[in-house]
Amino acid sequence: MRNTAQAQAQQGFEFTDRDFDRLRELVYQHTGIRMADNRRDLIYGRLSRRLRALGLHSFAAYCRLIEDGQGDELEAFTNAVTTNLTAFFREAHHFDYLGNELLPELLKKNRDSRRIRIWSAGCSTGEEAYTAAMILLENIPDIHNWDVRILATDLDSDVLARASAGIYEQKNIRQVLGKRLQQWFQKGAGANAGKARIQPSVRELVTFRKLNLMQTWPMRGPFDLIFCRNVLIYFDKPTQKKLFERFAGILVNGGHLFIGHSESPMDLTDRFSLIGQSIYQKKH
Repeated sequence: MRNTAQAQAQQGFEFTDRDFDRLRELVYQHTGIRMADNRRDLIYGRLSRRLRALGLHSFAAYCRLIEDGQGDELEAFTNAVTTNLTAFFREAHHFDYLGNELLPELLKKNRDSRRIRIWSAGCSTGEEAYTAAMILLENIPDIHNWDVRILATDLDSDVLARASAGIYEQKNIRQVLGKRLQQWFQKGAGANAGKARIQPSVRELVTFRKLNLMQTWPMRGPFDLIFCRNVLIYFDKPTQKKLFERFAGILVNGGHLFIGHSESPMDLTDRFSLIGQSIYQKKH
């Protein structure tokens, strides 16, 4: 605590327990996310930058600004406090299951409608949604004769802008190897030298939209598959229960939900069955 206090003193902002508790409550009100005690330094570090940008001299003043709902700061606030950690082909077993098991099933099940819908909830900078698109392209030979869409949503408008651009640093595409790297990425040139951009054929399958999971969902669905991985761990149990029920409501019967390995609906709802490693299926 002393090192934290010294760092805060050097940067010129007092950060009291009351400030921290007020900010945690504001985070919960606007995002549904519960910030644990060990997030104090994270909150301080990220929001102190907002104080400097706004010319404020205290966290109390910043709290009042958020509570008053003035200007666009609420969006900047939620962008600052949300955590965005993702990677291409992260938790690869999900994408193996999608390509090897689920897509062949969907091609048979949906052969009359020729429609497939996937939702990447909490998509961050887009790697998850684009990975799913690559798997679709690799496993549906006549994909242009199908109505296939991936909806990718996130609360953070900054990461959505980066996702929509589809441009990544080389360090962010290390998990993409060999043929896939050549097939699905364009090597950057000029101002984008040292970077790579997702091929148009991949990008055109994905639509990015801002969405707060705790608010109204404008899309009607139904979805065949939902990715919501390592998102629910930031919510308390009552909120998780509510979200699992809402996911079930917007999935087709027998639809699939892919979540993080630390997440589970099993004690919160009876609407899903576990069918694989962090893979659940909506009961009929």
